[in-house]
Amino acid sequence: MSLKRPAKDQPQSFEFNSSSLDAANKIISQYPKEKKQSAVMALLYIAQKQNNNWIPLVAMKYVAKFLDMPYIKVYEVATFYSMFNLSPVGKYFVQVCTTTPCMIRGANKLIEACKEKISKHQSELSTDKNCSWVEVECLGACVTAPMMQINNDYYEDLDKEKTLEILDKILKDETPKSGSYRGRINNEPENNRKTLMELKNA
Repeated sequence: MSLKRPAKDQPQSFEFNSSSLDAANKIISQYPKEKKQSAVMALLYIAQKQNNNWIPLVAMKYVAKFLDMPYIKVYEVATFYSMFNLSPVGKYFVQVCTTTPCMIRGANKLIEACKEKISKHQSELSTDKNCSWVEVECLGACVTAPMMQINNDYYEDLDKEKTLEILDKILKDETPKSGSYRGRINNEPENNRKTLMELKNA
């Protein structure tokens, strides 16, 4: 049984806008006609993106009709996967990794920043309803811990000061620079380390 619960306040209607419809049809065209239901996750993501980062029940029904599949099947997918939000999270959805590597490197300081700037409790909208935060399991960026994800972007090599700067920007509806906040490119070693070369020349 899923622990996720749909929001109490639900919109009465939903349908893809023109850009979402184009994207959905393009994805479906990549599947055999008898397998178009395999596109359910992609279409749910499109619905979520269009609807300010969350999927209302009426959108699940719309996707079900769009793919000619039972509504309950779409509901099962939406409630199973953590990347689908079933209640409003705001325009900026902050996910802070608190798995061991990030926690060791100071993820608790990122949590403090979120509590100070967004809301005292996770999954609680900010005062302006534009942002929320939540703790999550590993986001796959252990090398650049601690880190957080805001919508589709990763913010890495953080400390509390940098996190506060990032949150200040999104609360002003600005887009902060993504990536490493210690100047690293991708997952390159810091201090220009050349371990294999040093071994070769030893």
